[in-house]
Amino acid sequence: MSNKYGHSIHFWDLRKRKNIQTIDFGENHQMALEIRPAHDPSKSYGFCGVVVDTTNLQGAIFTWWRDDDGVWQSKKTITIDPVPADADDLPELLKGFGAVPPLVTDIDLSLDDKYLYVACWGLGEMHQYDVSDPMNPVLAGKVNVGGIVAHHKHPNGKDFAYGPQMVEISRDGKRVYWTNSLYSTWDDQFYPNDSGGQMVMARVGSDGSFELDKDFYVDFPKGYRSHQIRLEG
Repeated sequence: MSNKYGHSIHFWDLRKRKNIQTIDFGENHQMALEIRPAHDPSKSYGFCGVVVDTTNLQGAIFTWWRDDDGVWQSKKTITIDPVPADADDLPELLKGFGAVPPLVTDIDLSLDDKYLYVACWGLGEMHQYDVSDPMNPVLAGKVNVGGIVAHHKHPNGKDFAYGPQMVEISRDGKRVYWTNSLYSTWDDQFYPNDSGGQMVMARVGSDGSFELDKDFYVDFPKGYRSHQIRLEG
């Protein structure tokens, strides 16, 4: 990556159309992709997902907030480690690293601000964090599907190409949907032997339990990929 992607978040006064502050995570935190603010309008905090730390291949989540003086602050509150792998099992661009990076490509926050879902596109994992205390997230659940090396199958026995990607949560927080394609060029580099567009859904129990629904599996027509997902209403 050569540390050439974005690694900052910008805070704006929309009425004045003016940037009021920028926080730089450091150039090693490559691709600060997704911003998810708290839904509670009285709260001034949120989360930002970083695809990869180029010093150690970790994925990361930063919590950002506004302090009592009105200054925006940030702190890395979640790290997700890479998984060692045999070079023969890795795509060409990862062979020299001997590991699979999580590649945090999307995050989404439940409407009650309790759970943050983190897509680890490289590992084939969707993580569920309890962020009731946004400064101290706790891993509450995880499901496996896809993955560069793991190739986790869906509970129905079918393949899932690539890994968990764009995430959308139902308003009641009981269903979490996601698709699998990032960008075709990235898909083809990280998953050169994979193809296909799928959408799956996991159910969240009243106790916070998190598991894939074996009966929900959308397989798009051959040659199509699935990326963005939106729920109406």
